Amino acid sequence: MAYEYIIRDTERVYVNNELILTNRQVVDAMNFANEALRALDEQTKAFDINIFETMGMRNLSGIVGEYLGKSLQRFSQGNLHSNLHQDGYPDLLLVNTPERKKYFETLYTISNGKKYPRDKSLFSPYLYGGVEVKATCGSTPPASHVPKPLIGEQRIDLVNSFDWKAHHRETNNLIGIFWDFIKEVPTIVAAFYRNDLTIDDWGNIVQPKEGGGRTTSVSIMNSGGISKMCAGWIAVINDEKYISALSKSKWIGYRV
Repeated sequence: MAYEYIIRDTERVYVNNELILTNRQVVDAMNFANEALRALDEQTKAFDINIFETMGMRNLSGIVGEYLGKSLQRFSQGNLHSNLHQDGYPDLLLVNTPERKKYFETLYTISNGKKYPRDKSLFSPYLYGGVEVKATCGSTPPASHVPKPLIGEQRIDLVNSFDWKAHHRETNNLIGIFWDFIKEVPTIVAAFYRNDLTIDDWGNIVQPKEGGGRTTSVSIMNSGGISKMCAGWIAVINDEKYISALSKSKWIGYRV
């Protein structure tokens, strides 16, 4: 079942003044990713496994982002290809001209139908750039104030902030998505895009603490970056809960 979205009527995903994705393509990819997540839920519950509880909240945003990234490649009409290196940047590579496709094909070898990247340096950063994808489900008040929602429980009534995280402050050309649990399944409820992010839109790099849960350095988008992203909204699910929440002045600032 496809969700209905309120879609902005301007074409938004440009990289270096080149149209890479229309808003309709982004929404088609969102629904495709949502359907894939629903199918994953159904298939694993048939074995009495709640796959999302098994993953845990720490991993779920990354998984939702990966599902959307693969879906965006599918609906990009050949403009984008997912980065072949797990630590590459950006997530989706520009292959939207014959020259770029030809160059991309020199970066890997094929064996048994699989593409093997030649060297990480070729994919991080990729010569022609592309689109980065980040996901968030937002933050809720501390458990000392309100019980934390469990995995599978809708969060929107409690979400008081959201941001996106990156490994470096140069992250740009960013599709940021906001997701929530709907009928216990992770569902992408809004998408945003900016191609003019600067290092000033990202916080200082936070290094992992010895013995802590985080294993890589991270930069958290600041309030200025969040405002930019929200001003570049692409689509919002046609559901009053989300339309109302995102209309707050610290986010989109009006009802879409």
